[in-house]
Amino acid sequence: MLNSKIAGVGHFVPPNVVTNHDLAQIMDTNDEWIQERTGIKQRHWATSGEHTTSGLAFEASKIAIENAGLQPADIDFIVFATLSPDYYFPGAGVTLQKMLGIKEIGALDVRNQCSGFVYALAVADKFVKTGTYKNVLVVGAEIHSYGLDKTTKGRGVSVIFGDGAGAVVLQPTTDPSKGILSTHLHAEGAHAEQLYVRDPGMGRGTLHYPDLIETDGIYPHMNGNFVFKHAVTRFPEVINEALHAHGYTTQDLDLLVPHQANLRIAQYIQQSMQIPTEKIMVNIQNYGNTTAASIPIALSEALQTGRIKQNDLICLAAFGSGFTWASALIRW
Repeated sequence: MLNSKIAGVGHFVPPNVVTNHDLAQIMDTNDEWIQERTGIKQRHWATSGEHTTSGLAFEASKIAIENAGLQPADIDFIVFATLSPDYYFPGAGVTLQKMLGIKEIGALDVRNQCSGFVYALAVADKFVKTGTYKNVLVVGAEIHSYGLDKTTKGRGVSVIFGDGAGAVVLQPTTDPSKGILSTHLHAEGAHAEQLYVRDPGMGRGTLHYPDLIETDGIYPHMNGNFVFKHAVTRFPEVINEALHAHGYTTQDLDLLVPHQANLRIAQYIQQSMQIPTEKIMVNIQNYGNTTAASIPIALSEALQTGRIKQNDLICLAAFGSGFTWASALIRW
């Protein structure tokens, strides 16, 4: 029986760094206010006219493909997680395919926001395990900065988000003890409007663009306290679900790589689950919340800095808009 393993990892962020002090120049905020609420010190924002979501994904994908010892032509399927594609349609999977110069392979987009990468990984895992594809490129990439309200009115959301991309290459392995052991996916659509961007959607009938701008429907809206309360419940649930499915506990875990939503959420998870600091990967201080890109960026950094070793037990976990939440347990 085939299993799927991560054979290559890469990430890329725009070079433009925006600090909290930079944001204080364009809205009523300050470094202390932002760090106290989010733990974020800086984030990377794309430069308009220079970067696209697919373009960031292209840079991360090249690194992941090379890291796997492959060429772009070796990739036989793409799964692309993003909430910020280059176009309303088509999805970013096909634009990335074009950039990589790969012809006629399948390209699938996943729209599960903060949980998007784990959902995408779950889809790719099944394709590899069934023998359908051999080299699947899984990408999480976002450009939030083009669609944020960068005024004092929007500061509660706009200070949180950053831009970036991460990618992995999945390949088959015949070792049942290695690779992706299992994935666990959940959703609760009853709370969809607690964290969402309403427009441009077809839920209200005909689109009237002046109205979309005047009513702030094009900007993210978040019920912060409500999201936080659900996140700190769902994160431990889905992490334990993955561990218990294989007879493990948190003591067996070598590294937890959570979605980088908010430092306070990560700290709550760490304390409530009694996970040592060295066993949780947190880099939101430097990147902000990059939604679908946050887990692959953190995974890539963890690998680069030697925090992941062969045979380590690693858990990826995410919670976000939808509400959706998910986990993946991996034996490296």
